[in-house]
Parts: sequence; C-alpha cells; structure tokens
Amino acid sequence: MNQLTNQQVLQSMGWNEYFANHFAPYAEQGYSVGRITLEHKRIYRLWSEHGELLGEVTGKLRYEAIGREDFPAVGDWVVISARPEEKKASIHGLLPRKSKFSRKVAGDTVEEQIVAANVDTVFLVNSLNNDLNLRRIERYLILAWESGANPVIVLSKADLCDDLDGCLAEIESVAIGVPVHVVSAEQGEGLDQLAPYLGEGQTIALMGSSGVGKSTLINKLSGAEMQKVSGVREGDDRGRHTTTHRELFRLPSGALMIDTPGMRELQLWEADEGFRGAFDDIESIAETCRFNDCKHMREPGCAVQAAIQTGSLEKARFDSYLKLQRELAHLARKEDARLAAAERDKWKKINVQMREKKPKR
Repeated sequence: MNQLTNQQVLQSMGWNEYFANHFAPYAEQGYSVGRITLEHKRIYRLWSEHGELLGEVTGKLRYEAIGREDFPAVGDWVVISARPEEKKASIHGLLPRKSKFSRKVAGDTVEEQIVAANVDTVFLVNSLNNDLNLRRIERYLILAWESGANPVIVLSKADLCDDLDGCLAEIESVAIGVPVHVVSAEQGEGLDQLAPYLGEGQTIALMGSSGVGKSTLINKLSGAEMQKVSGVREGDDRGRHTTTHRELFRLPSGALMIDTPGMRELQLWEADEGFRGAFDDIESIAETCRFNDCKHMREPGCAVQAAIQTGSLEKARFDSYLKLQRELAHLARKEDARLAAAERDKWKKINVQMREKKPKR
C-alpha cells in the first residue's frame, strides 16, 4: 500500500491537517494512528491504515492518566504501535481533540464523561410526541455549543405529531440560530434535508433521550440494520432503550456517525461558551440593563424583567436560565476541589518516581 493510499484511507476516517500537524512528531518515531470506533471495558476497537484492530492502552499511559478524560473515547485519534498480523495495537497516547461532547458522569461523582470526540456536527434528536421537552433541549444545546461542534436539531417521528407548527414555534424559541429539521425515519420523510451534513469524512454524533429514534435514523441513513430498534411504550410515548454503547459507523455517503445510548440523566459539565450560546437571547437582552451587575430580579432598569413583562421573553425560559446558571456555578466549585486533589496526586506520583530513580547508597 503506497503512501497516497494510506492518506486516502485516513481521510476517509476523518483525518485532516489539524490531526496531521499534531501527529508529525510521533510519525518521526515510527508510530501510526488509529481512530476509536468502540470501547468495551478498556478494550478498544479502532480503524487504522492496517485495517480494524483491537487496542489496549499502555501501562505508561494508564499510570499517567489523572481521570477518565485522559483515556480514549469513541471518535478519538490515538497514537499506536500496530501489530497487523495479530490484528492488535498498543495505544501510547491521544492526539488533541478538535471537539468533544462531554457531560458530568451520573451520580454524585464530579468527573467528566466524554460521550464523543472529534465531531463536526451534533444531531440533537428529539421525538415529536408526548416526550418532547424544551428544558431538556436547552441542556443538550448548552453541551453541544460547548463541544466545539455545530448543533443541529432533528425532530423525529413527525408522523406522531398533531400540531407540527406549534411544536416548531416552541422549539425555535429556545434554539436560537440552530438549524431545525423535521423527519420521519419510519416513513422515510425529510431525510434528504440531512444530506448536506453527511459529506465524506464528516463526523456526526447522534444525541438524545432513549427511544427518540436515533437507531431507526442511523438504519435509514446507512441502508442497513446497523442498530436494533424497539417501539414506544404504551401510556407515555417513550421509546424503549435499545442502544447500549457508543459506536462509530461509516455511512454509504462516506460520513461517519457516532450512535450513543439514550441519556436518562444529562448533567452539565464545564460550559461557559456553551451556556452563552444556548441563551444568547437572554444574554443579549441583559446587555441593555441599566446596571452592569444586574441580577435581573428587582433592580430598576432591568431589561430582562421588562422583556418578561411585555411577553417577548418567556418566564419559564428565564427560570431555566437561572437554574442552569446555579447548577454550573455549583459544579465549578466542586470541580475546583477535584482539580486540587488531582494536582496533589500528580505530584505524589512525581515524587515516587524521583525516589525510585534516586541511586541507592
């Protein structure tokens, strides 16, 4: 296989100049690269110029890792030493991520979970049935804007919606400047609207709650039964949970799609830019308040409260804005404590290494 063909293989997996520049020092040392397509209990399936391989992180990488974010995630490009004859590889490091969709792990632990890495577009899939939830869409938008990828809202199960215009108006009121597409994957309607995002080498991540139709959508776009699907539950219109892991697929168009399990709990992670992007309407109004430090409660000349009074800003959206702002502030305080502990652990490791290297008398 000549070098040009190797480059074409990598480009078909999403390789570009950004990753090539960061990989250059490793290439001089004889390493190659792979892209993570599946993780299972710290065993990774990856694509490479040598074909599909199973990879494990080296002991050095595992030892130096401070948290989960230092391990590969689906979509990551990793530095490997390949053993093609065994269809295996050792993973020595991660190339810097161009984008990452992260959330806080479920429960009380303050730790980042990277759901998908190096994504160009995030399809935020929401079903047009009784499970439609504007507040949940706001959460997804915060994390999508923060990820560095471009968010796109895909409204699935259009055949189940009795008031499409009303639903669109509600969604567009919280998805300022975000493209919104209505599809019915089951009926094969509206899928052509997604074609511009599905170019060769482009990476798209599907995000959404359980049963919103992500697996049906990926099956329709791939033209094959890539993922199992189940119908909605009786009584609440919620779909049954079918996808159990994150996985990267290749579509006939040459695009790469990451399917993810439905998230029953979507806790925010660091999201300064993402918060401003998701609530740009409120942030813009707040800039016209009389006082720079306005809390938007009872201060005179508050433009936000004036907008609520005139009906140009819904109170429910402002209440959500305040709630999510408090949640991020609380998370930041806990994260500062976690980082301080991680820094202490790092220096403990360094001191241990120095003692081990110190010659004995």
